[in-house]
Amino acid sequence: MAVEIATFGSGCFWCSEAVYQTEESVLKVTSGYTGGNVPNPTYDQICTGNTGHAEVVRLEFDSTKITYEKLVKLFFQSHDPTTLNRQGNDVGTQYRSVIYYHSPEQKEIAEQVKAELEAAGKYSSPIVTDIEPAPEFYPAEDYHQDFYLRNKRHPYCANIITPKLEKLAEAPPK
Repeated sequence: MAVEIATFGSGCFWCSEAVYQTEESVLKVTSGYTGGNVPNPTYDQICTGNTGHAEVVRLEFDSTKITYEKLVKLFFQSHDPTTLNRQGNDVGTQYRSVIYYHSPEQKEIAEQVKAELEAAGKYSSPIVTDIEPAPEFYPAEDYHQDFYLRNKRHPYCANIITPKLEKLAEAPPK
């Protein structure tokens, strides 16, 4: 087993966490905050949009069983990478589309997948996803961890996350 780390911001981390928890080669998913200017931010602080942090998920994955490229493709498929600082009704810089890379190889793969999607005309608008080096990561409060798994009947989970997971199951990334 070769454990690697990946960090993605694709809107609300409840959704993102649920998406990656469906991948059996993803060993751990932690919701959190990164990319801002306040140490140890709280959810209430980042919700103001004033800390500069993005809601992200940090994955630990077995790279002998799933490639970083497949995770990047799942990242792009699981949200709208063409909306600046917005995913659905969630609006603000904390919901930006961003890939935080942990190595030069991850940066290269992320840029390659993004360029391939743009060249293929996959989206009707330009991809606005940022690709940046991974800064300090701060885990979110405990009540955010495993949110979907613990709260499937919560209105956000039932109306947003469950349909997203069903759609991804029908057409997983290749």
